[in-house]
Amino acid sequence: MVLMTAGLLVSMIFNVLIGWPDASGALTFAQRITGVMFVLSGVVLAGAAIAAFDYWGRRQFRASGAVTLLGVFIVLATDGLLLSLWFEEREYTRHLLVYLPALCWSIWALFLLVRRKSWKGMPHPKKFAAGVVATTLLTAVSLAYSTMYQPAAAPMHFTLKAKFGKAWEDKNLPFVHVPLTLYMKNTGGIPVYIINDIYTVRGRIALYSTGKDDLLTEWRESVEQQGVGEGEAERYVDNLEYTTISSGRFYDLGSSLDVGQEYASQRVIQLPRNVGYDTVRVELQIAYMRKDRGRLDVAEFRSAHRSWNEHAGPYFCEPAVCGGQLIYRGRVRHNNNLINVTRRPRYVTAVWSPGDEFISSISSVPFNFYALGDYSEERRELERYGAARARADSEVAVAELLKSAGI
Repeated sequence: MVLMTAGLLVSMIFNVLIGWPDASGALTFAQRITGVMFVLSGVVLAGAAIAAFDYWGRRQFRASGAVTLLGVFIVLATDGLLLSLWFEEREYTRHLLVYLPALCWSIWALFLLVRRKSWKGMPHPKKFAAGVVATTLLTAVSLAYSTMYQPAAAPMHFTLKAKFGKAWEDKNLPFVHVPLTLYMKNTGGIPVYIINDIYTVRGRIALYSTGKDDLLTEWRESVEQQGVGEGEAERYVDNLEYTTISSGRFYDLGSSLDVGQEYASQRVIQLPRNVGYDTVRVELQIAYMRKDRGRLDVAEFRSAHRSWNEHAGPYFCEPAVCGGQLIYRGRVRHNNNLINVTRRPRYVTAVWSPGDEFISSISSVPFNFYALGDYSEERRELERYGAARARADSEVAVAELLKSAGI
């Protein structure tokens, strides 16, 4: 009686702790239903613990043995599910010390109750068994829907724009001011976290030719000489060189962008009148993570670690090696709490520096500049949390900008 009651009470507390975060705070309806079902299973286990006390005691209730058996079935099913999820990654977590012994306990309890034929005394044992089977199937379908189908059903779409406006001349300085408009809108069906973003403005210098060589020859020579231009080829333009003019952030790091929400920002860049560029190009990039798959600790994530700071611990990197970078790192919790209790903690890492550096990853390993990471794990976690990128770019001739400024 003591072992049976104690096992049911421990499982009751554990199921409620698993289900409550999803029942109270999950973003999707299916995930909330899953959380509610775990909380309700805890309530049933509390009743089963009382029934076990009665079954091995005075047996005042005829159905106490059947109710105890139902509770043991619930423990066997839930802990079996948790263990099967754990086998996907086989990572040590302290929760394993709860559901692995509980699974062994449920096998022992089931064997004991079946041997004692605890369902005897139940008015309608066949209906009771049918109800247990129906409930199990409904639970399995709900869990499968919430963990596999529903998170992947809503598509992700963004509208990104980056364009230059009409320039104007500065009468007091030999510069031209060029307005820059950056815009994004979440046109998909799911809110997202913006975990990294960057805009970069580059000027292009090119060597113009008469086009005597064919397109393939000029492209091949350009790649051999400078190793650039692999993705584009022009017959009359060769030896392309790009210089970064301006680079910065666009959106508050870690902030969410809800469905239908849009954001625009205005910037002004300065170009010398005789700058020497033939074109100016702007590129806008964002990295995002779906909110229906994870909850980001925004306060922790927004704390920047400077790579050139010698007291930054694992975030320190010699300026001669890394230059200067800002590293952001924060805990992310899966919106299906079954994943959280069967995995090690995951962290979102974003690396940013002006011009080129734009890295976002999700991993369980500690951050270290000099250690090689497990890229297969990163790719798997990025897919699990729905993390991806979107970009937009625009290019304009400098002659057009100077003409719009009246030069």
